[in-house]
Amino acid sequence: MEKKWENEPQARDEIKQMVAEYYHQFMESKKTYIEGERINYSGRVFDDKEMMSLADAMLDFWLTSGRFAVEFEEKYADMLGVKHAHLVNSGSSANLIAFATLTSPELGERRILPGDEVITVAAAFPTTVSPIIQYGAVPVFLDVTIPQYNIDVSKLAEALSDKTKAIFLAHTLGNPFDIKTVKTFCDEHHLWLIEDNCDALGSEYTIDGETRLTGAWGDISTGSFYPPHHVTLGEGGIVCTNDALLNKLILSYRDWGRDCVCPSGQDNLCGHRFDGQYGELPEGYDHKYVYSHFGYNMKVTDMQAAVGCAQLEKFPGFAGKRRDNWKRLKEALSSLKDKLILPEAGENSDPSWFGFLISIRPDSGISRNAVTKYLEEHNIQTRLLFSGNIIRHPCFDELRGTNAYRIVGTLRNTDFIMENSFWIGVYPGMTDEMIDYMVKIIFEAVEG
Repeated sequence: MEKKWENEPQARDEIKQMVAEYYHQFMESKKTYIEGERINYSGRVFDDKEMMSLADAMLDFWLTSGRFAVEFEEKYADMLGVKHAHLVNSGSSANLIAFATLTSPELGERRILPGDEVITVAAAFPTTVSPIIQYGAVPVFLDVTIPQYNIDVSKLAEALSDKTKAIFLAHTLGNPFDIKTVKTFCDEHHLWLIEDNCDALGSEYTIDGETRLTGAWGDISTGSFYPPHHVTLGEGGIVCTNDALLNKLILSYRDWGRDCVCPSGQDNLCGHRFDGQYGELPEGYDHKYVYSHFGYNMKVTDMQAAVGCAQLEKFPGFAGKRRDNWKRLKEALSSLKDKLILPEAGENSDPSWFGFLISIRPDSGISRNAVTKYLEEHNIQTRLLFSGNIIRHPCFDELRGTNAYRIVGTLRNTDFIMENSFWIGVYPGMTDEMIDYMVKIIFEAVEG
């Protein structure tokens, strides 16, 4: 017999409740961890709330960015403490949009042009560096410190030239870089600061008694919602700013490069859709089809955003669990300090950790590969610190030895990380039993 509902809200509510029942019957796992089972470095942590929110968006069948995207952006901006936040389709796209924004002619003398220099690090994820190369700018690579694994700020003055326009840095595995020194340097020399916050959502940093979340300090910041990250939309990223002009430019580069800022599905909010003069177009050309930049279409779907809205409600607990898991690992492994270099939080910070980074001491007689192989054989997933040294990778083969980039000082610590460092997870789905098993296997790998 065909199901009949009295009205659409009742139907929607009943469908969402059925989705919740499906989750509890078929997806909710009550199984306790059994020692030796696979421990991934990260994973999705969700329940019926995300699935119900996803079903709600599916029933709208809007498909592109809509009401859930607006809700997520508003809640995220409020949580982070910034004025503007715009969803994109990945954290890598967020970095591209952030950098593209700073190449706009509307920024005048501060615009980043081909040949201009951007200070960064080689111990990086590739897509922090890729936009610099792709727009013809010159990355200036500095070494990092150990055990913080962030930029060596003592080299900033040496890196500066009359071509320097920006600093583009990530908070390594959630550990904030020295924001106070970097931001002061940027302010003194009129440089842009792009804060790659993809691995650090929820990390806190304090300057002169003022505490903010990372991602709220730079001229532009980025975030990522890939499944391993602090909250997930499946795929997705975000670009944030407090600056009104940068906000307008971010929207333009994200939305095809168009000049109009009307949201999708809305027309003529400014009341001047057909009375402008732009470039060499005929007067009155439809403003929705005026393109002021060479942009992209990098929006998310509303279904992704719906998942994110439910995830944001859980985020404080996620960040707290990451901190707890990291602390448990640090305390349990402290007796191995003669063989391992354990990570340390940067000064003035309280990280929301993405992972637990370990380096093998060179005089220990142990190889990194032997340790990671042992862990993997015992069902513990490991990861290297991304590229290790991005300059050593094949993508730099055609650039190596050219003036397409600069190195300031040596990259000794960066190369050390490439050869001796790895990390394991601390994501909120990990239990104390899982943490303790990882500790046990690390001891076996190190002590034999």
